Amino acid sequence: MPRTFDLPGAGYMNGFPAPSVIRTRLADRQRLDLSHLGNLRRAAVAITVMDAGATGPNVVIIKRSTRHGNPGQWALPGGRIDAGETAQHAAVRELREETALRAADAEVLGALDDFETSSGHLVTPFVIWLGSPQPAEPNPDEVQSIHLLPLSRLTGPDIPSWRVDGGGARLLYLPLGDGMRIHAPTGAFLYQFAAVALAGREVRVNGLAQPGFTAR
Repeated sequence: MPRTFDLPGAGYMNGFPAPSVIRTRLADRQRLDLSHLGNLRRAAVAITVMDAGATGPNVVIIKRSTRHGNPGQWALPGGRIDAGETAQHAAVRELREETALRAADAEVLGALDDFETSSGHLVTPFVIWLGSPQPAEPNPDEVQSIHLLPLSRLTGPDIPSWRVDGGGARLLYLPLGDGMRIHAPTGAFLYQFAAVALAGREVRVNGLAQPGFTAR
């Protein structure tokens, strides 16, 4: 991945694009909108960036509770879109319900591509940049633990990585830390975020294969 995020100068903070730059990058691209696929269950997730002081900007990653339908999986805060609400509202609501983090409308920078999952969901990922640090608290019904992952980890030389499963499918995965190995769809959202929002480089991720354990 081109290391355009290392460029100095106006519009960059701690070596990463400022929220205003990311907002422009998201607004200027042709987002893949699959909302016309009416046979899928709609959902939204929040790619949330928060400055944690010495470690700089971090993205919020959760580990699903054993009470959740996908116990123990690494994920982004998110869930289904309720009747009468927009995808953006759902992403902000799920972020609050699962982590106690609150985002104002002005802190939502835009959306990345819709992703059609193998479990029959259509997921819209929203990029949120919180203006100031907040205490996070996991909802025990949904979340086992909350982790702040430095943005610099998403731009490492091993991101993305690929493997071939037993059926011959080529799978993306992100080796983001000790025991943190994230596949699609969550890995696809983070991969596209790193490319489009941080590096200013176009990639498409819908259609990437998912390992069987994520397809629930």
